[in-house]
Amino acid sequence: MKNAVRTVDGLRRITIMQGETKVSDDPEAVLTTVLGSCISACLFDPVVKVGGLNHFLLAEPGSNDTDVSSLQRYGVYAMEVLINAMLAMGATRTNLKARIYGGASLRDGFRDIGATNALFARRFLRDERIALVGEDVGGYGARRVEFRPTLGLARCRVANVRPVEQLRVAPVPVPVAAVGDVEFF
Repeated sequence: MKNAVRTVDGLRRITIMQGETKVSDDPEAVLTTVLGSCISACLFDPVVKVGGLNHFLLAEPGSNDTDVSSLQRYGVYAMEVLINAMLAMGATRTNLKARIYGGASLRDGFRDIGATNALFARRFLRDERIALVGEDVGGYGARRVEFRPTLGLARCRVANVRPVEQLRVAPVPVPVAAVGDVEFF
């Protein structure tokens, strides 16, 4: 697979970028991505031992977004691509298990895209009757996700956290001038 790097432990790390979906039945594969407000769904069929991961930026296209080439950035497209790729590799829809990650709120004062993405992913899985067996969504930190597709195991680590307010240092008191004559220059 392209974007694959062999790790020290002999596993093959495959990086999934924004708008991409990868499915694998390779026991040595580790699918990995980094998320902010984006969402990744990890799907797994425990019977066939095949799994996949997607990475989408936004839940659904707006009414003005008619550019067909940009569809891959939307969850509605990414979820269908992931499910269809899983089925093409022998997975059965009724066996599918899901985990979702991401959906952080990274900018104050803006619409919370991460929360919208997480709500979409949950709703999509519920409507498709795919069991959601785990999630790590919301909050303020970016996440690094690693998924072993043949085992259905995932690890999610916070990559960075919103900076804590800088400590306010009390001003150093200015010493009171000694009482006495003042001399001007």
